Amino acid sequence: MVTSESSDKYSKANEERRKYVDTVLASKSPKKIVVAGPGTGKTYLFKRVLEGKKKALTLTFVNSLIEDLSIDLCGLSEVRTLHSFALGIVGKVGMDVSIFPRLSEVIGEDAQLLLGQDIDFDAILHDRDDRNKLLGFYHIRRDYYQHYGHADVVFECARLFEQEPETIPTYEQVLVDEFQDFNKLEVSLIDALAAKSPVLIAGDDDQALYAFKKASAEHIREKHGAADPDYESFTLPFCSRCTRVIVAAVNDLIESASAAGFLKNRIAKEYKYLDDTEKDKDSEHYPHIGYSQLFSGQIPWFIAKQIDGIARDTRQKFSVLVISPTSIQCRSIAEALRDKGFQSVAYHDRQSEKEALFFDGLMLLLEDNKSNLGWRIVGQTLLSVQTYQDVMQESFKNGKALFDLVPADCKNVVKDTLTTLRAVRDSKPVDETRLSAALNKTHLDPHRLAREALVDEISHSQHLGNPGIRKVPIKVSTIPSSKGLAEDYVFITHFDDDFYGGTEKRKLTDQDICNLLVALTRARKKVFLISSKKVDPTLLKWIKPERINRL
Repeated sequence: MVTSESSDKYSKANEERRKYVDTVLASKSPKKIVVAGPGTGKTYLFKRVLEGKKKALTLTFVNSLIEDLSIDLCGLSEVRTLHSFALGIVGKVGMDVSIFPRLSEVIGEDAQLLLGQDIDFDAILHDRDDRNKLLGFYHIRRDYYQHYGHADVVFECARLFEQEPETIPTYEQVLVDEFQDFNKLEVSLIDALAAKSPVLIAGDDDQALYAFKKASAEHIREKHGAADPDYESFTLPFCSRCTRVIVAAVNDLIESASAAGFLKNRIAKEYKYLDDTEKDKDSEHYPHIGYSQLFSGQIPWFIAKQIDGIARDTRQKFSVLVISPTSIQCRSIAEALRDKGFQSVAYHDRQSEKEALFFDGLMLLLEDNKSNLGWRIVGQTLLSVQTYQDVMQESFKNGKALFDLVPADCKNVVKDTLTTLRAVRDSKPVDETRLSAALNKTHLDPHRLAREALVDEISHSQHLGNPGIRKVPIKVSTIPSSKGLAEDYVFITHFDDDFYGGTEKRKLTDQDICNLLVALTRARKKVFLISSKKVDPTLLKWIKPERINRL
């Protein structure tokens, strides 16, 4: 029962939260930066900012956010990833642009073979090292393959804006999300847009995850601080996603980390639980974070047991997210949960990076049987090492098409494989022997595919004691891939110092702390921490013990 006293508490909480949003809306500054923690209402702010606007653009690079933002901002703003926006701009000025996401990887291997150099082209592009002479080689190979990668299409767009400012489109409002994970290249593109249109940037340096692409939280810190006085700074402190104990645990971690000398350059900001009728009920029902120590092989069993308990306890629909440090652990847990009879386990894993790349090459040839990029990829696998090297050297010297250089026997193998794949694509009859041969050529294991199909087919007869939980939606993800997700219950597995720092071999870092902060705040109701060793991890000790329930 909601009393007048509690009703007044909720009204005051919402009023105080609204003041932060209204302060942003009242600002006349054309450049705003909003530091907003997990679940603090960025999407609501975006909607308010866009009210009455007819031409707006929202940019992010987190794919999982695109669909949600596109729905939430439908009719209010065009929602794009950075590379899709750049692709559209570059295409408009007459460049023939097709995207192959792993182009920089392919050209990096070319550089090893043709130049004898190990070159990280993504690092050159992400750091805006425009004068680096090695970019000349990259551009030659890119033109030869007639494709762009994600980084270099953004690079070309940013350079175009700088060299020809008249090509910069104008908007009534530009919104930029997840700015803490932008690198120097991406920041330069936003700076160009900000020269022509009002810009609102949102992000949180506590959630920086993408250092692998040269991203740095320093960019958001600079724009939020005195280093960039052109931007007016704001915060959104009230979390409406998580329960009280999760918000408290986040604050425990930040306080402990700061006391231990970590997060030195962190933007000082509050992170508060928002008093709310429904969220208070969840907080009372789940006053603790669950913690357990198990052998790795027991983790799927534990997750299944907890899901069964949640179903019996709540008797309503709910969603689950399992977060593991590595893709191998994700794959193992997803397969084990499917084997237990769960029918809605979302985790897609292509067998290996090399095999996935080979399949991509075949798909390119399926669309264009003379694609240089397609023949470059499949040739690396199908040709002998010496033949492949000779073909590549010849193509580099005289620019000949790879189709004209690849031996006839290799062409015939690829032709037969493509014929079968084309028939499958077009839903035409396919000889089983030819299909099996084609699958083997593509490195797709027909036995594995058959097994997965069989598991899906017979899962209704599996040994789940409670048939009501078979269709519980379960997502399995690494920490970086969990960005943008929010589910009712979250299981963080392999919560050990081996993966979260704190050992002699693997020292604790700011990144480890940010990883855990992100993982914790994916949960709407309850978090389960699962260690695979019989010792408490360092970061567990940074959360006050009264918030932990040992299971």
